[in-house]
Parts: sequence; C-alpha cells; structure tokens
Amino acid sequence: MENHRKIVEQLLSTAGVRIDGHDPWDIQVRNERFYARVLKDGSLGLGESYMEGWWDCVRIDEFICRLLKGNLGEKIRGNLRVLLFGLFAWICNLQMPARATIAARRHYDLGNDLFFSFLDPCNQYSCAYFQGTDDLAEAQRKKLDLICRKIDLQAKDQVLDIGCGWGGYARYAAEYYGCAVTGVNISEEQIRYAREYCKNLPVKILRADYRQIEGSFGKIVSVGMFEHVGKKNYETFMKVVHRCMKEEGIFLLHTIGCNTPRDSVNPWVDRYIFPDGSLPSMAEICRAAEGLFVIEDIHNLGLHYEKTLLAWNDRFQKAWAGLAGRYDRIFKRMWEYYLLSYAGAFRARHVQLWQIVFSKHGVPGGYETIR
Repeated sequence: MENHRKIVEQLLSTAGVRIDGHDPWDIQVRNERFYARVLKDGSLGLGESYMEGWWDCVRIDEFICRLLKGNLGEKIRGNLRVLLFGLFAWICNLQMPARATIAARRHYDLGNDLFFSFLDPCNQYSCAYFQGTDDLAEAQRKKLDLICRKIDLQAKDQVLDIGCGWGGYARYAAEYYGCAVTGVNISEEQIRYAREYCKNLPVKILRADYRQIEGSFGKIVSVGMFEHVGKKNYETFMKVVHRCMKEEGIFLLHTIGCNTPRDSVNPWVDRYIFPDGSLPSMAEICRAAEGLFVIEDIHNLGLHYEKTLLAWNDRFQKAWAGLAGRYDRIFKRMWEYYLLSYAGAFRARHVQLWQIVFSKHGVPGGYETIR
C-alpha cells in the first residue's frame, strides 16, 4: 500500500498537487485503498472513489485542471512501475468486487426537479454566453439571442431545433423573433414539459429521432445534442441537416468538442453521466460536413462553459437541501464531481465549446461574423 501511495504522490507532484496538502487543489485522502484503486482504474477509479468519500478536495475544478495541464494521462502510460502494477492487479484481481449499488446511480431517474434546481429560467442545459455579465440567467439569454443573430433569424423563417431540450430556444425564438419553430426530441419528460412551456406559440415539439425528420427549413439549429450522435453517425447527421435545409438556409451547430479525435470516452463519464456519449474533434466535424456545406464561421466559447459549470454547481449546492429527500449523498458527490471536473477540463482547454455556422453554397456577399 505504501508503494502505491509513493507512485501516486510522485505523479501528482509533477502537476503541483500534494496529498493532504494545504492548497485548495490538494487532495485529502480518507481511505488508503484510494492509491491502488486509482492506479488500477484510472479516471473511473478517481471519480468513483470521490463518490464514495475516499478523498476530498476544496477545488476539484482546479485539481482536474492541473492534472490535465500536467498531462498525467501520458505520464501514467509512460511509467513502467504503474504499468507493471496495473498488469499485476489485473492478473491477481486485487480490486474489490464491482460496486453494483454505485453503478446503478447512472440509471437514476433524473427528474426535472434536479435540473431546474440549478438551471436558469429558460432551462438551458448548455453553455451560456457571459459577454458583459456575470449573471447566469442573463448569460443564457445572451446565448439564445446570439444564436438567433448568427442565423439571421427573421419572422418569416421556419426553424428546426434538433434536440430541443425543454423548449427554451424554441420559445425564445418564437417570442422574440416571431418565427415558427419545430423542435425534435426523444426524451419523454422533456417533450411533455416543452409542449406546455411553448403552448400558445407557433412551436411544434415532435417525438422523433433526428434521422426521422422530414420537411424543409430555412434555419436549423442544434444545441448540445451532437455530443450524443456518435462518430459513426456524424456524416448521417450532416446529411439529414442538408436534406432538410433550404438551398439558401443557415445551420448553426453548438457542441462540445475535443482537440484531437478520441477512440474512447472518459469511462467515469460514460458510466455515470452520458452513456455512449462522444466528443467530436474539429477534423471529424469538418469531414462529416465535407461536400455538403460551406463553413461560414467558427466561434470557440470554451471559457464561457467553465463559468457556466461553476454557476451550475453553485446553484446546485444551494438547492441541495430541497433535493436531499430524493437523491442520496453519493449522488450529490457524483453530480458535483461531474460539474466541477468539466469546469476544470474547460479551464485547461482540454475540451472546447464550438458554435459553427454552415451554409449550403456560401452566403451571398459573405457571412457577417456575429459576436
């Protein structure tokens, strides 16, 4: 056990992190089994052991940021002692039996009470735009308006919103721009809420997979949905948009992305937060769009997502007293670890948030960049 601690201490020290140190990004280890577990299971073991209370950290966001900036993943892969330990652990089954009760947390029925406890009044579960404001609600309204302005939204437009969530963008576009919106979703709970939320507006919310979309639209948006498409389906997604978009139309894609193509996702995120999620690289997006679209504009809002996640966590912590009766302590630690670790990943520029504007043949006279 002592040898395991030394290996972990050595690795963390290269990122400026100490065990039981006094800086807010240092970790406080509560269970000595943490060291063997994180060496064997990597990011999965790190997240699960936090959920179980094996370690704490005042600033998880900064801790994760330092790990990513310190490139610890590559150092672990290049460390012979760690590789040998991992091989030995695999052969000898050193790890405890699978923790079925914890793994089941990924199947929580995450109701609206949870999400609405930390989201803004428009229920935007995607990156806000903190341009000239520190207020989450205003920043989300600015994001919604930024999207409308980027696609040159007009009252006469028929808009398609692929993956419409709880209907926040559809309602905003219909209320403030007077256009008609068709939202597409597969989440029963979100569909029910969105239909009520957009009642008495020119908004239709359809229950359909994106591949089933029919119709012709002058403006198309997809906000925070492309991460669930999967790399094998990127080209299919783009072909659907191309088929449904009018010749003179504009399409805006708002998605988290990674700096280089990845063959696998973070196993902790896959198990507990976004099963089967996949972050595209810019090259993968461009290849999928090749021969179909002209890329008019790329806007990186990654640092705005860091602020969004920190704001969500702050609101989640304040709302916890009202949620504790339904969600247990392990779930609380899971959710805060998710929000804060992603904030750290955006701060480290390990992941990005892109808004990409496409046209079919190029905007006549050129596209005017909107910020």
